[in-house]
Amino acid sequence: MSVETGGMGALLVILAMALVTLATRWGGVYVMSFVPIGYRVKQFIHAVSGSVLVALLAPLAVEGDNAARLALLTTAIMMLLVKKPLPAIAAGILAAALFRQFAA
Repeated sequence: MSVETGGMGALLVILAMALVTLATRWGGVYVMSFVPIGYRVKQFIHAVSGSVLVALLAPLAVEGDNAARLALLTTAIMMLLVKKPLPAIAAGILAAALFRQFAA
């Protein structure tokens, strides 16, 4: 199956992706409305969020270039120092950009 990406095809793809995204988000909220939020559920949710983060960053650390590794290292160090994610992420992006600008 192929969808024409010119004209209305691109708009249809975007609308379909938006509907699927909304359905999964609202569906998750609906399902979780039936789950009592106790200590074990809170622990599970906390563990899943960390697992997703590791699942996203591990391939970057293994297969990424030196700029990506420097960005990860910079972000980790800044998180330990300032304990705020936004400045740490900004520092990681800046480190990667500067490395790619001057090392290339």
